[in-house]
Amino acid sequence: MKAEILEIRFIHEGWSRFGIARVRLANGAVVEREIEDHGNAVGILPYDPVRKVAALVRELRVPPLFAAGEQVQLEAPAGLIDDGSPEQNARREVLEEVGLRLTDLESVGATYSCAGVTTEKLHLYLGSYGQADRIEDGGGAAGEHENIRVVEMPLAELAARADEAAITDLKTLTLVLALRARHPELFRA
Repeated sequence: MKAEILEIRFIHEGWSRFGIARVRLANGAVVEREIEDHGNAVGILPYDPVRKVAALVRELRVPPLFAAGEQVQLEAPAGLIDDGSPEQNARREVLEEVGLRLTDLESVGATYSCAGVTTEKLHLYLGSYGQADRIEDGGGAAGEHENIRVVEMPLAELAARADEAAITDLKTLTLVLALRARHPELFRA
């Protein structure tokens, strides 16, 4: 027997939808599980291979504020997929958040960000840039109240933060580790 959703009722529909699913498990047991659904997303680590830095953002994330009192989170640029391909959305998010024009993207893969709770599949990319690719200030899309601060950080510092378990955002940690595995020369002094 395969698992199957018997019923789902949504208890809130806003930026995200929150639902309760009644599920028959493969062993026949019937259980309830919560689902958060807001669509798929992209996460991108823009990096300058010449200067050996990455462009990141600092912004308030309310769940870490609630859970641990964290005022800001250091993250790779990211956002929901609207119209178009994941690659098109990745380029748009990087332009909006950090003001960079990316042409080439290197796919890291697509993964569920937290499969026990959310339907979100996160498409991850690395994107190289140079100083000529900074065409805007960044800071986020108008009207979204993101209050983003752009941070360029040396790749060696990012690697040290990863080694010290000081990167608390999973997509950012994944992207830093992927960049280091694929392009280790960028992390040498």
